[in-house]
Amino acid sequence: MNTYAIIILIALLADYLIDLIADYLNLKNQKQEPPSEFSDLVNEKEYRKSRDYLQTNTVFSQWESLFSLTLTLLFWFMGGFNLLNKWCLRQTDNELVAGIIFIGILLLGRTILNLPFSIYSTFVIEERFNFNRTTWKTFVADYIKAILLALLLGTPLLAGILWFFQTAGDRAWFFAWLVTAGFTLSIQIIAPTWIMPLFNKFTPLPEGELKEKLLSYGEKVNFPLTNVFVVDGSKRSGKGNAFFTGFGKHRRVALFDTLIEQHSAEELLVVLAHEIGHYKKKHILKMTLISIIHQGVIFFLMGWFIKQSALYEAFFMENVSVATGLIFFSLLFTPVEMILNPLLQSLSRRHEFQADNFAAMTTCKPETMVTALKKLAHDNLANLTPHPLYVFLHDGHPPLLARINSLRNMSSR
Repeated sequence: MNTYAIIILIALLADYLIDLIADYLNLKNQKQEPPSEFSDLVNEKEYRKSRDYLQTNTVFSQWESLFSLTLTLLFWFMGGFNLLNKWCLRQTDNELVAGIIFIGILLLGRTILNLPFSIYSTFVIEERFNFNRTTWKTFVADYIKAILLALLLGTPLLAGILWFFQTAGDRAWFFAWLVTAGFTLSIQIIAPTWIMPLFNKFTPLPEGELKEKLLSYGEKVNFPLTNVFVVDGSKRSGKGNAFFTGFGKHRRVALFDTLIEQHSAEELLVVLAHEIGHYKKKHILKMTLISIIHQGVIFFLMGWFIKQSALYEAFFMENVSVATGLIFFSLLFTPVEMILNPLLQSLSRRHEFQADNFAAMTTCKPETMVTALKKLAHDNLANLTPHPLYVFLHDGHPPLLARINSLRNMSSR
């Protein structure tokens, strides 16, 4: 094994083991009784159910991760990458087409192999805890739509990246970065109008008390609420949610119908104010720019590493190609991602605190925000006492108790 193989193998195993440790600590951090803050909302039976939900999903996730790791290592050390690449090159004399086929087969194969886990999660785990409302028809339709979208949108992008790395020499990383950055920004624009409606129905918020409150609040904070929609989230799950997406005239604020069913108008107001807070604090713009910078770093490093013959030797390759180099570099980049991801999660948690505070200050209802957060956690069987290591590694949202304490401290000032 050469140096690249050793680095990648250690990184894959370390990533898996660190996640195992974080999962173990997260489960051990569960208490026998709910935190006193939730004594008015969560009884002992409901709390046991939330703990059971956490444990069930954690164990399931561990098996899924083990399967993925084992499959990757077996494919690697049995020479699967080399055999697949040789087969692709026999199908066409065009290296670009062969590269698209190579990466396409890997991605499609991974999607198909993960399908049983998705089915089990949806129709067994979510069903057991009374969340699932997805029919088999919806599940299959979603699956087909996702694959078709990946082909329609991903194939031209992949072709462009491969073409630049095959033809543009030392400047290839820069051109590939520009194309990918343009794609990222384009998706932010077209997703709310064209992609999301393929999966969910977006209905303008009907007239009534809720709409009046939201419109009044929008005027107060100088945020025209012309695009507030109700999403048929109940089509797939009983969990409530809300989100903000898009830029300019393409932006949308969306409230799941399940969220509207479970919360009062005042609570929905602060939830929407939280989503507007993300916009007002420029969180979406900042995270998009960080994502684009992140892509630039990846392409810059990729431009150097895919020229190293030792990287291909680590995977027993007989032929060197850009497409295989992209896959191998993505594995080599694992240690860097292990460092970057927690930093990005930390920034995301900071944004959540800021959006909470914006909502509480502009509505003058911090306690209503607390109530809304508690009800969301209760209805979604959220983990009320996550371990700090798990939060550091995986959570883009702060622990609920930390958010509540922050809101309470703000209201006491």
